[in-house]
Amino acid sequence: MLKDKCVVVGVTGGIAAYKTVSLVSALKEERADVHVIMTKNATEFVSPLVFETLTGNKCMTDTFDRDFKFDVAHISIAKAADYFVVAPATANFIAKASYGMADDMLTTTFLAANCTKLVVPAMNTQMFLNPITQGNIMRLLKVGIRIMQPSSGVLACGDVGVGKMPEPESILQEILFDLAYAKDLAGKKVLVTAGATQEAIDPVRYITNHSTGRMGYALAKAAAYRGAQVTLITGKTSLEPIPYVNTTQITTSAEMCEEVLKHAPKADYIFKAAAVSDYTPVYTSDEKIKKHDGDMVIELKRTADILTELKKIRKPEQIICGFSMETQNLLENSRSKLERKGLDMICANSLRDAGAGFGGDTNIVTIITKDDETELGKLSKFDTAMAIIDKAKTLGEKTN
Repeated sequence: MLKDKCVVVGVTGGIAAYKTVSLVSALKEERADVHVIMTKNATEFVSPLVFETLTGNKCMTDTFDRDFKFDVAHISIAKAADYFVVAPATANFIAKASYGMADDMLTTTFLAANCTKLVVPAMNTQMFLNPITQGNIMRLLKVGIRIMQPSSGVLACGDVGVGKMPEPESILQEILFDLAYAKDLAGKKVLVTAGATQEAIDPVRYITNHSTGRMGYALAKAAAYRGAQVTLITGKTSLEPIPYVNTTQITTSAEMCEEVLKHAPKADYIFKAAAVSDYTPVYTSDEKIKKHDGDMVIELKRTADILTELKKIRKPEQIICGFSMETQNLLENSRSKLERKGLDMICANSLRDAGAGFGGDTNIVTIITKDDETELGKLSKFDTAMAIIDKAKTLGEKTN
C-alpha cells in the first residue's frame, strides 16, 4: 500500500521505543521507504543497528554526522518525507515541538518537514494529564499536527491510567488512512452493512447464519481510506472497530432495517453486504424453552426486505450495491435479484468456490450491472472491496 512513499519515523527516549521496532517492520511490509531518526536517549532503549537492519537505511541520531550521503541531512530527509510519525513521543519532545525548538536531529527535521505529521504520546499518566503537556498538545493540533491518543492500562512505572503507546498495528492503520490511497471519495457519504442478524427464539437460542462481517468491514475500511464519510451498520462480530468509521451495532433484522432506512437518504453509495435473516420466529419466548420428548416446530414469518424498502425511497443519483450468495445458478439468480430489487450492481459469489464465502480472508466475486459482468477472481477481501468501490464510483460518475 505504501510503495514509493517515504515515511520518517522519529523515536524518542521512552520505554515504549521497543514497540517502534514492530511499527517499522510493518511499514516495510507495506513497502514504504522508512527512515528512522532517534534521539540520544532513545538509543539507550533500542540500538540504531536494529532499525538500520530493518530499513536498509542509516539511522540518524546526530545532527553533525558527516558519514551521510546528503550534505544537509535533516533538510534532505525533510524534503523527501511523505509522512512523519514520532512514536513514542515523550513529554520533552512534545514541549520542544510545540514551541518550534530544533536542538537535535529529530526536532530539526520535524520542524523542517512539510508533510502530514503524526505524534504518538507515551508517558506517565500524570505527565500526560499535566496542563502544561495538554497545552503543548493543543499548540501542535492548532498548526495541523495530528495527535494519536494514548491507550490506558498498566504503565511501565506501575501506575494504571492513560499514557500507554498504542499498539503498532493501530499506529500503522492511522498512517495507512492518511497516506495509502488518494482521497477520491472525499465529500461522499457511504453506507455499508455487515455481518449476520440474530432472531431470538428464547433468551438462549436464536436463528442466524455464518456471516462474519469481513466483507462489509473491508468495504467500510476501503471507503474510509479513500476519504469517504462512512457509516457502518453491523451485526455482532469479533472484528476490531475501524478508525474514522461511524459504526452502529444491531442485533435483529428489524433493527438493521430501521438503521439502514434512517441513514440511506443521505448516502451517495450504499453497499448491502450484511447477511440479513429472511425469517424470524412468530413468537419469542420470554423464558428458556425446556426440552421435552418429541419434536418441536417453530413457526416463522418473513422479515422486511431491506433492499425492497430502499427501492421505494432511493434517489436517482444514489448507487446501491447488493450481494448475492448462491449455491447454484449463480449468475442467473444474481441478475434476477439485481432486476427485482432495482439495484445498480450486485456482487455474486458462490459457496461452492474454494476461497469464497464466509469466514476467510479471500473472496471470488463477479460484479453484475445492467450492462456487464466483471469477474474479479480470487482476491483478498480488502482488494475485492477496492474493486467493488471502483465499479460503483464509475457508475456514479455516469449517473452524475
